[in-house]
Amino acid sequence: MATGGDPAASFVDTLPKAELHVHLEGTLEPEDMFAFAARNDVDLPWASPDELRAAYSYTGLDRFLELYYRGCTVLRRRADFHELTAAYLRRAAAQGVRRAEMFVSPQSFLDAGVPVADQLGGVLDAIAEARTDTGIDGALLVIAQRHRSEAEALELLEVLAPHRESLLGVGLGGAERGNPPSRFARFFADARRRGYRLTCHAGEEGPPEYVREALDCGVERIDHGYTAAGDPALVARLRDEGVPLTMCPLSNLRLRVTDDLSTYPIAALHDAGVVVTVNSDDPPYFGGYVADNYRALGLPHPTLAALARNGFTASFADDATVAAGRRAVDDHLAACG
Repeated sequence: MATGGDPAASFVDTLPKAELHVHLEGTLEPEDMFAFAARNDVDLPWASPDELRAAYSYTGLDRFLELYYRGCTVLRRRADFHELTAAYLRRAAAQGVRRAEMFVSPQSFLDAGVPVADQLGGVLDAIAEARTDTGIDGALLVIAQRHRSEAEALELLEVLAPHRESLLGVGLGGAERGNPPSRFARFFADARRRGYRLTCHAGEEGPPEYVREALDCGVERIDHGYTAAGDPALVARLRDEGVPLTMCPLSNLRLRVTDDLSTYPIAALHDAGVVVTVNSDDPPYFGGYVADNYRALGLPHPTLAALARNGFTASFADDATVAAGRRAVDDHLAACG
């Protein structure tokens, strides 16, 4: 997004950031979806990228997921995953992202016959190249789809075993309602035993109880966590246990989780002592990459800087990377106000 000479926009664009909640499949721009479809001989139900963009109107998470999974069908080769990841990392670096912890969901691609080695290999090659080319520090987490069974999630961990040392963590995502985290307690326990860092999508459309269940499963980060804001006891638990929320303002707005970002609870949660962060989720589908999400909040620079510091604090990076990121945010605020 062009910012021209707007000092407020410039502050956000150059603010050092860590992005912790972004789905690589959800970074697929319409033009790229059509290019991959042509390459892989996949039919799409839209006549053009513009017609696809016009379909980005949602009544809730389920409608979005229909489009999202249709988009996933165009990714068939290692080169596709490489190009997709490289494109996201270029855009992220241009928006001030220094650390990106990205999700990929292998199960749909495995169903389509795409080997997990091709999926992960393409992503990991792009991460290594971007680290050299732009300095962005990327890492990969794998999502198990919660509309599937826990047995399938446990099987996924077995499939991932040869790639364990290349992966940062695992999480749970997908259609939330009716699929509580407690159904996947053994999955989280097995992942912890294998040494993965743990996250869980909870409290997007699901009730606060889903956030509580995720905490009971021992996850280290909650992805979304929006509905937790209405439960004071849960807010206190998140604060006391230091479990961060990776919130996604534009996603929540476009999916009608919230009607108005002027009342979005991220600032209130921050004031209550919860570690909250700003992220893009699936940027083309929701109208903005991470800097656009920061801008959409309309918060003062010191608060935006605090949220950016939280991004590094909440990351699964090593202590030196976290400290360097936080210092960079402080230096930016001191220089730009």
